[in-house]
Amino acid sequence: MPYVKTRDGTDIYVKDWGEGRPVVLLHGWPLSADSWDPQMMALADAGFRAIAYDRRGFGRSGQPWSGYDYDTLTDDLADVLEATGATDGVTLVGFSMGGGEVARYMSRHDGKGIVAAGLISSVVPYMLKTDDNPHGTPEETLQSIGDGIKQDRAHFFRHTFFKQFFGVGYISSPVSDEVLDWATTTAMMAGLKPTLACAESFGHTDFRPDLAAFRVPTLIIHGTSDQTVPIDAAGRAAAVGIADSQLVEYDGAPHGLFATEGDRLTSDLLTFLGR
Repeated sequence: MPYVKTRDGTDIYVKDWGEGRPVVLLHGWPLSADSWDPQMMALADAGFRAIAYDRRGFGRSGQPWSGYDYDTLTDDLADVLEATGATDGVTLVGFSMGGGEVARYMSRHDGKGIVAAGLISSVVPYMLKTDDNPHGTPEETLQSIGDGIKQDRAHFFRHTFFKQFFGVGYISSPVSDEVLDWATTTAMMAGLKPTLACAESFGHTDFRPDLAAFRVPTLIIHGTSDQTVPIDAAGRAAAVGIADSQLVEYDGAPHGLFATEGDRLTSDLLTFLGR
């Protein structure tokens, strides 16, 4: 380590901090495992083993041409769990796109080794607006993300996407310009192909059939002012569909809770883990 080679030969960069009961953290698009650093430090300090990795195509992991569908991404997760020996008593926590990997792991791999789960600002259960998912995100909005990336990826991320992601307005901002710069730099470490392919995956994968596979206590945290993944089609819908779940709504909070509400998120995670 710090690299794990998946079943299709992709190198995955893994961070493994602390000792104790494992907590595996899955990052959001288009960032890397580093977005979880404050929570990982707190978990390790509290006696947990915190594991996070860069999704294929992002951060320091390999950038293969294919494998950005959720079945393959979830197989990557299974391979990381196996390689790190985190195969029992695991709490699996996914932020945004990472929530989809949590859901698909519960169904595709029968939740092997998982004793609890967390969905933070997650895309689960279904992000796309359809006739039977009226609170979802319109196809035109998802298409505009791809168009912005293709036209000028750096400008789109720095001046459009991450401002919405972190709830930056004309008058006030919950994060500094430096956080916006860091997020943009991190996003630009990803390959263009993975960036576009993963946007296609999280925007169009229907996780509603996966919800019944959640058979562990599940913490759901979502901001009520999340404009990136609106709460009605995500956190609130997931809470209805997952039997043993607890929904915690952060009033007025945007999508990027790990930065804007970091201390509260860390506290809620630790409380959940110590239940």
